[in-house]
Amino acid sequence: MSAWKTRASLMAAVALGSQAIVPAALAHHGWGSYDSTTLTTLDGTVKSVSFGNPHTALQLEAQGKTWEIVLAPPSRMTGRGLPDGTLKEGQTVSLDGYIHKSDPVELRAERIRVDGKSVELR
Repeated sequence: MSAWKTRASLMAAVALGSQAIVPAALAHHGWGSYDSTTLTTLDGTVKSVSFGNPHTALQLEAQGKTWEIVLAPPSRMTGRGLPDGTLKEGQTVSLDGYIHKSDPVELRAERIRVDGKSVELR
């Protein structure tokens, strides 16, 4: 095979491989969009739970609002003692976390307190 064909094949493989990586990178977000200068505590009632990748999430009624709470990935939740089914609709929880800079009712949770147990999520 000529050097040109080898190089062209390599470039094509790199291009195809990078296309496979982009959707995964876009699906996950960084934490820079949260205000990490002020830790906020919310006490409220769970309205719904989504136990799935990339992060477990819940809706929480607190302070007269419905909050979107971003928790840890399912594997970390399970490993730290909060497997699927532990968090339930109607349950009272307390959370510490950081509010999203552009969405004032989204919070990235650092820890959750539920049923007398405090769990670090990061």
